[in-house]
Amino acid sequence: MNEQAQTTQAPQTPPKPAPKGIGLADSAVARLKQLLEERQTPEAGLRIAVKGGGCSGLQYSMEWAEKSRERDKVFERDGVRVFVDPKSYLYLIGTELVFEQTLMASGFKLNNPNVKAACGCGESFSV
Repeated sequence: MNEQAQTTQAPQTPPKPAPKGIGLADSAVARLKQLLEERQTPEAGLRIAVKGGGCSGLQYSMEWAEKSRERDKVFERDGVRVFVDPKSYLYLIGTELVFEQTLMASGFKLNNPNVKAACGCGESFSV
């Protein structure tokens, strides 16, 4: 009788699913609340979009929106809302919005895990 060696393989851990949606960091929530209070438009939100352009092919766009549009994805945390159109959402899945303040500059930044390359100024990217 031939005995065959049995090999056991360690169970493979399934890959971690990519985070869904748009995350809002504490710093972004605090700054957006402050800006909405200053504008006296607490029901408004920040619209984030991805558009063609820039030196790397795509660029972010941010603007105030009084309300969401019909097909928008709406992300809310502590009363602060972010609106994203369905096309832009495909590029932004898993992204976190943060607000950074340094001696040289301050502003919102998108930490996007989908970016494969970005320009030196950080204003445009490619996936």
